[in-house]
Amino acid sequence: METPLESLRRVFGYGAFRGPQEEIINASMGGDDVVALMPTGAGKSLCFQIPAIALQQLVVVVSPLIALMKDQVDGLRLQGVRAAMINSGQNLNQNREVMSALAAGQVNLLYAAPERLMQSAFLERVSSAGVRLIAIDEAHCISQWGHDFRREYSRLGELRSRLPDVPMLALTATATPETMDDIEKQLHLRNPRRFISSFDRPNINYAIVPKQKAADQIVEFVRSREDDSGIVYAMTRREVEKITADLKRAGISAEGYHGGMAASVRSRVQEGFLREDVRVIVATIAFGMGIDKSNVRYVLHANMPKSIEGYYQETGRAGRDGLPSEAALLYSRADLMRCLSLVSDGDPSYAKVAKQKARLMAEFAESVTCRRKTLLEYFGEKHGGNCGNCDVCVDAPKSDDVTDLAVMLFRCMHDTGQKFGEAYVIKVLVGSRDSRILELGHDRLSTYGSGARLDRGQWRNLIRQLMDQGFLRSTGGDYPVLKMEKKCGDVVKELQRVQGVISDAMPSAKARRIQQAVDYDAALFEHLRALRKAIAAEENVPSYIVFGDTTLMLMAASRPTTLAGLRLLSGVGEAKLSRYGQRFLGAIQEHESRAQE
Repeated sequence: METPLESLRRVFGYGAFRGPQEEIINASMGGDDVVALMPTGAGKSLCFQIPAIALQQLVVVVSPLIALMKDQVDGLRLQGVRAAMINSGQNLNQNREVMSALAAGQVNLLYAAPERLMQSAFLERVSSAGVRLIAIDEAHCISQWGHDFRREYSRLGELRSRLPDVPMLALTATATPETMDDIEKQLHLRNPRRFISSFDRPNINYAIVPKQKAADQIVEFVRSREDDSGIVYAMTRREVEKITADLKRAGISAEGYHGGMAASVRSRVQEGFLREDVRVIVATIAFGMGIDKSNVRYVLHANMPKSIEGYYQETGRAGRDGLPSEAALLYSRADLMRCLSLVSDGDPSYAKVAKQKARLMAEFAESVTCRRKTLLEYFGEKHGGNCGNCDVCVDAPKSDDVTDLAVMLFRCMHDTGQKFGEAYVIKVLVGSRDSRILELGHDRLSTYGSGARLDRGQWRNLIRQLMDQGFLRSTGGDYPVLKMEKKCGDVVKELQRVQGVISDAMPSAKARRIQQAVDYDAALFEHLRALRKAIAAEENVPSYIVFGDTTLMLMAASRPTTLAGLRLLSGVGEAKLSRYGQRFLGAIQEHESRAQE
């Protein structure tokens, strides 16, 4: 039996594990139940792929996305791994062939949808094949506290009684501590080991831009990145179709992708994107792309996502290869109103959680604190701020003394008894003739209308800053109430000054193209990309499965001349070296010869 590290080097061509990967793998191979929280791009898949390879025993992977299964199985087979999938996307004969291979002991890694796995006959076949580990990907889907609850996941809790001796590995990229607790409870895990990686994606530049003429903003953003692969997310199918048409009129290679399209059309569009015939995919936020494409250079949200978890997961589809990438969001307050209206009906308990998540997402969008700091602290991870790679830190707004405005706000909250949310307090400050204000007599307060020199958006912005600085807090729930902390008294007594930013909207984001970490020959890189695309077309697989951008950059930097030299590069395993090595060495030699002519 190979060690996990030997399998990693032989199959994937990587010299070492990242973060907690090795600990997770060893715990799972040792028979422990495990819950692992790892951000997109941190290598979750290796945590269940390596045990199957090292042990040469069956590992079953539960995945909700057929497209993602296909991408991973295609890539693993190219690397010599005995991987297979069984799902509704294959015909009856294909699924029968997989089951026959499983019975013959010819499958080490089997992907299945949750509803398929929970069929009694299927579980019996898996049990007979000697399943060694069950890995549940996107495990947050089992929890109603998660941002993407799926009812088909709810039966997975039965696995403990059906396969009591088989350890389980639950993996997710986005979960709060509350969600992680619920995952353990729903799956009936036994004394699970819990691993939490850093949520930080330092290669991603986060930026939030006030939505003005959204159609023009989207076209301008995408056009300025014409050589890059990107995803544009929109809220509705109609918006997807409109944005796609706008981009095409601008001469941009773009296609739409949403749940209202025929499956054959979605498949064609996705294949075009994976093979780099299509540069930009425009998709609905609610419809998961389910892709494993490593070289998506940007994600642009045309609308606010419904939760910070959703935002984090969707932006995480950029820069999975670790290279500099961008996550931009066009935001307006109207997006929050739309999100709240979409969850008004249905299960009251779900609607309550969903509304709170939407409000927290809006607070994140309106904040003028370091994006990375706010994002990481939402997931319970401390960050000092000033990340140097978000719009707030790169284009930091000028801070002013806002003590007088803070005192005005605190006195208004005091006068109204600290019984109301920020929207009501702001209405009193700006002098609104709202019927409830008149009914309660708050139009007769000394603070009524005292803040009319700022508009409501500016007041919301200032309140966010005061919350970030620890002066205010929100009680949460369906009807959050704004409360003052003790330190507000020092401000009112003129013992402490307050700094803040008064702006018309959020700080503007400047396109920031970071220099690559590797100094490589850009012309050679493009030459190798062309070869990669040709090979991918020949083998009917996505381009990035052949080699990722990082590996091509290393080739273009080191210009290896032998197979031994090529094997030293990260991402070049034995199977790929044998399959593609000579062709890439030939391409490098061809480019060098042309350069010398």
